This record gives sequence, C-alpha cells and structure tokens, in this order.
Amino acid sequence: MEVDSTVPVVQNMLLLDSEGKRIAVKYFDQQWATIAQQSNYEKSVFSKTSRTNARGEAEVTMFDEVVVCYKFIGDLMFYVTGSQDENELILHTVLVAYYESVTLLLRGAVEKKTVLENLDLVLLAMDEIVDKGLILETDAPTIASRVSMRGAESDIPLTDRVSEVNIQSFLATAKEQLARSLLK
Repeated sequence: MEVDSTVPVVQNMLLLDSEGKRIAVKYFDQQWATIAQQSNYEKSVFSKTSRTNARGEAEVTMFDEVVVCYKFIGDLMFYVTGSQDENELILHTVLVAYYESVTLLLRGAVEKKTVLENLDLVLLAMDEIVDKGLILETDAPTIASRVSMRGAESDIPLTDRVSEVNIQSFLATAKEQLARSLLK
C-alpha cells in the first residue's frame, strides 16, 4: 500500500511484560515479516529500553534507524515505533492514546494479569488507534468507548470514568514515589 509521504505512519505497536516477553503486538511494516524477526526486534528494543526510567513520562529514543516511543506502567512496557523520518510528537501522541485507552478499559488496573484476562480489549484498542500503519484515532476516551461499545446509554459518563482513572493513576504514582523515597 502506497501512502503519501506526508502522512504519519506507525511501524508497530508493542506491549511487552517486564521480562521483554510479547503480550500484544501489531506490526504494520514488512521490515519484520517473520516471527523470528519480530522476536529479535522485540528483544533488542527491550534490552535497549529496559534500564531507563520511563515510568513518569514517556521516553523517545532512536535505534536501528527507528524512532521508539515507550512508557512503562507497572509490569508492562508500551511501545510505538516509526521510521527515522517520523515526527516524534505524533508517535508520542499515539503512545499516549495507547496506554490511556488501555488504562480506561482496564479501569486503572494495568498489570500483566489483567491485560491477559482482557486481551481482546487491548487488541481492539490497538485496532482503533492504528490500521495498516495509519493513525485513526488518538483520543483515549473515544477509543475506550468504541472498544467497550459504550456510548450514551452507559450508566456512568465516560468523563467520570476518565476522572476516576486519572485520580487512581495519580495515587499510584504518589505511592510509588513515596515508597522509593522511603527506601533511600
């Protein structure tokens, strides 16, 4: 499929566990056509990024002529990659949509066990965000609403769920920072 060079394109979206093992992945580029190539790429991305501290804010790095945006949440690692010519801010926006929509869908319980139990929702969220490398949607509440097939008939307005998840996220971050400062 030929795409206009001005259109932003995502090469892949990865969700790996804390050991670098695959949980959910979508590849949109033929550069990684085989499972072996994908596995090697995932191992190299993990080894390059696992020692960084991308828990507070997402990080951006470049390696193997690929721009990698990533963020760690709990025992999960979210990745979005694009070509070396891709705009990092656009990839970052896709990454934020990715992990925020997953956070909304899992009601703030973003951990390996919960993701595996709700893998269908995670994969649907990935499909709602990017299709064949083209970015479709970056608004997390909209993505979560489409994936969960909730709309106006929902009992709890989505904005209230977003607020609840943001508060839970804030409390989890504060708890993590407090624990870190007590351990020092």
